[in-house]
Amino acid sequence: MLKNYIKTALRNLWKSKGFSALNILGLAAGLSVFLMIVLYVADELSYDTYNKNRDRIYRLDAEIYFNNTLFTAATAPEPLAYTLVKDYPQVEQMVRFNYQGDILVKKDNQSIQDHHAVFADSTFFKVFTASMIQGDPATALNEPNSIVIDETAAKRYFNTTDVVGKNLYIDNSTNCKITGVIKDLPAQSHFHFSFIRPLRDSYRGNADNWLANNVQSYILVKPGVSRAFLQSRINATIDKYLSVQLQNLVHSSLKDQEKRGNYFRYHLMPLRKIHLYSNVSYEFEANGNITYVYIFSVIAVFILLIACVNFMNLSTARSANRAKEVGIRKVAGSLRVQLMTQFLTESTLITFFAFVLAVLISLVILPLFNQLADKQMHVGSLFSTWLLPVMIILIFVVGCVAGSYPAFYLSSFQPIKVLKGAIATGFKSSWLRSTLVVFQFCVSIILIIGTIVIYKQLDYIRNRQIGYDREQVLVLHNTYPLGRQIKNFRQEILKITGVDNATISSNLPTANGFNQNGWFRDAALDANRVTIMTTIYVDENYIPTLSMQMAAGRNFSPEYPTDSLGLVLNETAVKLLGFKDPLREELYNTDDLNRPLAYRVVGVVKDFNFNSMHNKVGPLIMQLSKSAGSIALRVNGRNLPSLIDNVKAKWNAMAPGQPFAYTFMDADFNNIYYAEQRTGKLFITFAVFAIFIACLGLFGLVTYASEQRTKEIGIRKVLGARASGIVAMLSKDFARLVLYASMISFPIAWWAMNKWLQSFAYRISISWWVFVIAGIIALLIALVTVSFQAIKAAIANPVKSLKTE
Repeated sequence: MLKNYIKTALRNLWKSKGFSALNILGLAAGLSVFLMIVLYVADELSYDTYNKNRDRIYRLDAEIYFNNTLFTAATAPEPLAYTLVKDYPQVEQMVRFNYQGDILVKKDNQSIQDHHAVFADSTFFKVFTASMIQGDPATALNEPNSIVIDETAAKRYFNTTDVVGKNLYIDNSTNCKITGVIKDLPAQSHFHFSFIRPLRDSYRGNADNWLANNVQSYILVKPGVSRAFLQSRINATIDKYLSVQLQNLVHSSLKDQEKRGNYFRYHLMPLRKIHLYSNVSYEFEANGNITYVYIFSVIAVFILLIACVNFMNLSTARSANRAKEVGIRKVAGSLRVQLMTQFLTESTLITFFAFVLAVLISLVILPLFNQLADKQMHVGSLFSTWLLPVMIILIFVVGCVAGSYPAFYLSSFQPIKVLKGAIATGFKSSWLRSTLVVFQFCVSIILIIGTIVIYKQLDYIRNRQIGYDREQVLVLHNTYPLGRQIKNFRQEILKITGVDNATISSNLPTANGFNQNGWFRDAALDANRVTIMTTIYVDENYIPTLSMQMAAGRNFSPEYPTDSLGLVLNETAVKLLGFKDPLREELYNTDDLNRPLAYRVVGVVKDFNFNSMHNKVGPLIMQLSKSAGSIALRVNGRNLPSLIDNVKAKWNAMAPGQPFAYTFMDADFNNIYYAEQRTGKLFITFAVFAIFIACLGLFGLVTYASEQRTKEIGIRKVLGARASGIVAMLSKDFARLVLYASMISFPIAWWAMNKWLQSFAYRISISWWVFVIAGIIALLIALVTVSFQAIKAAIANPVKSLKTE
């Protein structure tokens, strides 16, 4: 019986090749998008699952609220994790990290700038899963100046992984002995380390400091230990140890601070939730966002539904062509369930062919999708053991969903009416087809509006006044190899034609990892009068080089030796501190011996964005310092390649063998919003696919509608109707449906995009014309699609059309 169903289905598909091709192509387009998004979602949800103890590992996150300032970070006091292991047997192990980031590695008398370096406890291999190629994980990080490297680093510097016992010269200062080689950590990890050194080798002035959140800490708990139990023990530990140091420093206990609304809290962040649910300061890497996973999942389902809707529409629109077949089958004794099985077999067969085509399309577009989504998914992912069963199930589910209504509808025909030709046909006879078309264009219009809003917000960010000029600023990174020569280097590059100014700084507005320091209002270091503010270390050229504006007072100047104890505040800091005349005010901090040290406010700089525009400008203090992480050059754009070559020549003369790394500040600024740019590109891609699928369905429906009205069109032409009138007659009903879709989709899109915009502290308002443009785009696309076939029908010879009977 099944064999007969399949043969009949294949015969019917071949008989209606045009409609079969439209159905297969529409379903294939929808399925290919669905497969890409399924791979994307699966990749996002698989982060950190390679760890054997993934369900028992937690990170300790800080949440500190002090005098109207909230600080959240992926860091904790250095002694916290150690104390938890020591005091509570339920905590099995811990590991702490001090992230170094970029390092210099010497090879063949040349220093190479490499990435992903970290200091870690020797317990790293007891908490996390890392496959050791060479070396002993139990002892690899026990000795000072030892180092564990990953497979890629081993091959980069030695062309082999057999390197245990060899040395690497790090940061022009430390000779490290290689004690282990690990396999590269998977792409689906929230951290990636190429170089791991013992934590004891890092600066450790905070081993007993409970007030400094300076390390990323993870704990491994024993099986069955609840999160609530652990949280209560963390709270007790903080109350016991941190409160004592707070009392010694500012003469105030935790309970006193809590009465004033301040608090020090440390939360447990489950390892598997870090990638999608954590976005705080001092993350190892930029994480994903569960919101986008939800959004793309919904888009995947809707695009697949659009493809299924096409199938339903085209199948029910052709009901008259299949009506006599149904009538004859019923007269011959076929049961309704047999007819339904026949039609479901056809739809499942079409879905199978569409799925084969979808997989082929996916193989072609996967590299492009990887670029858009910033992923490293492979072709083999389409044939993974978990996805193949999903594909098989999906074929039957989509086949049944797409074919369910046609199967019920066609099998319900009464044979007497069918054989008499009493079956309603035409566009107006099917409210369901109209509803399905409206649904298709609702999804398409929402995606169009989403794309417009995302790009308008990004354009607003690019063009908004941010308080400094990021254009034509060349940034030299990792300038530590210059050492004491850095000021001489600045003087040398100022001699280069095209370099207008230069500043030496450890913090630029487009960087991250700004320090948060507490500043007191009096020498008594009264805890009631302390404010946590971002502190950046600059030289006297910082403000003019970046074209910042002073609101009051003056900039730092070599003419004032006392500026070493001077401060420049931003406007937000002045407002937060309540200074009416800030130039007469002083703030206090502590020296190395915790003694009060007075700093005088010498100027106020106008607010500038030193973080993402997801956050409002916070209180900021500029402090004069000799620290140097980068050099920013204000240049003109007359001959940039030559200018860069000249700067590089000066670098090589003063730091021979050291890597020369630079970027432009405007590019660094754009990189801050890379995730939003990526989302915009994905929205465009999905919108194009959704519109393409919807247009395929429209094309099929108008083709069928014109076929059903062939005789009417011929009579109208004989009676003098113009081609334009016939095109309008065939197009107006479809245009009306797009207008209905617009009215439904506008409020949905407004609500969804306003929710997205709320994540930005500085954002656009959605203008009315965004909805008008989206509606016009959808309407024009629909009319172009419909008009193509409508014009063909309108200019056909009426003599031929009147012979159709």
